Amino acid sequence: MSSKAIAWTRDESLWHAASLLLRPLHLALAFPSVLYVLAMTVFLFRPPDLFSFYADRFAFVVLVFFVSIRAMALGERVPFFAGISLPMLGLAALSILRALREPYDAKVWSLVAGKFIVPFILFHVAVVVFRGATERRHFEIFVLAVLAYLVFIALAFLFEARSLIWPRFILDEGLGFHPDRARGPFLQAVANGVSLNLLGILAFALPGSYRRVVWPLGLLLPIAILATMTRAVWISFGLSAFAVGFLFVERRLQALCVLLVVSGVLAGLAVGFSNHSLKKMLWERTEERGPVQARLAVYRGAWSMIRERPVTGWPARRMYSELGRRMEGYRLRIFYVHNTYLALLVEFGIPGLTLYLVLFFNLFRLAKASPSAEPAPLAAIRKLWPVMLGVYLFNALFVDMAYQFVIGLLFTVAGMLCSSEELAP
Repeated sequence: MSSKAIAWTRDESLWHAASLLLRPLHLALAFPSVLYVLAMTVFLFRPPDLFSFYADRFAFVVLVFFVSIRAMALGERVPFFAGISLPMLGLAALSILRALREPYDAKVWSLVAGKFIVPFILFHVAVVVFRGATERRHFEIFVLAVLAYLVFIALAFLFEARSLIWPRFILDEGLGFHPDRARGPFLQAVANGVSLNLLGILAFALPGSYRRVVWPLGLLLPIAILATMTRAVWISFGLSAFAVGFLFVERRLQALCVLLVVSGVLAGLAVGFSNHSLKKMLWERTEERGPVQARLAVYRGAWSMIRERPVTGWPARRMYSELGRRMEGYRLRIFYVHNTYLALLVEFGIPGLTLYLVLFFNLFRLAKASPSAEPAPLAAIRKLWPVMLGVYLFNALFVDMAYQFVIGLLFTVAGMLCSSEELAP
């Protein structure tokens, strides 16, 4: 073989190797929606108490990097919606300034990122990414896949099929909270219940082509909600099911929504009477008063702290220790406010809660801004949007919403709705 042929073969091999190395870059730029749902999947399996501390940050940075490169290449402008972007920016700024006043603490910065910075960026990234039907279809598949997974895990927990639960850290009693409930990969039952509820609402807004998957999941969803053994989740699911059935969805689905609630009640009775341990657990959760009294003590302690610093809030390092000091007679592993609104007042004072209320007021307004040529799936989601916000805000009364997946899911949908408005003529 001649030297020219050898050189040609070598160059061809180099180009082939280069093309293989650049293929992931091409795919990431061509399908940012796939990259987006992969990042959300990492958020799903990376709760605050788990190892792999920076896995979600790596996925988030990769997503933002590729979306930014794509936006610059296509000449797309950065979306900005004053009613939503400014309050989110204000909350992010308050949280950053509060963290900067203290010595560096990885946990504090993780909470700052998960509660304020990441949702702020995800909202704007979602506006750019989910503009087309193909991209929205990727999100629809993601919703069904995650809903099916969470329902399966909850059922496996309820019926004592622990060997089927994956990943195994869900069963680790040393991580997170509520090891005796169906808490999913969030390691917290309320977060799992809220996710099931939000994903269930989104599933009903999907096109009819998904009906064969949505209906079986819808019938199993009440049992999965029951498995969380959390009263706030039960109440919010029941209210949202009736709201979806009688206020926002076409008449042909009203019977199904009622059936969901009825099937949940019947499933609870059937499980309770067929399994003594589950019956006892359901009865204890219904009658239990200890957690209610502990929460009231937390609320009283938090309110006394708010009265002392109503405007400036409390430093990050002192907040939880001070709360524990004011709860005399309670020996808890970790002290939390267990209420998003009180937590905002304790952390940032009245300015923080004001920004939060302004933000959600403008999020509710997205239900009214409906472009005339909006795709049917987005129009259906827009009708159900107030129900989703209601589920989130109701459960925020009983937990500090610091779960990145839950917040990210909510603001992803908000970004999709704003994207539809942006493209309207």
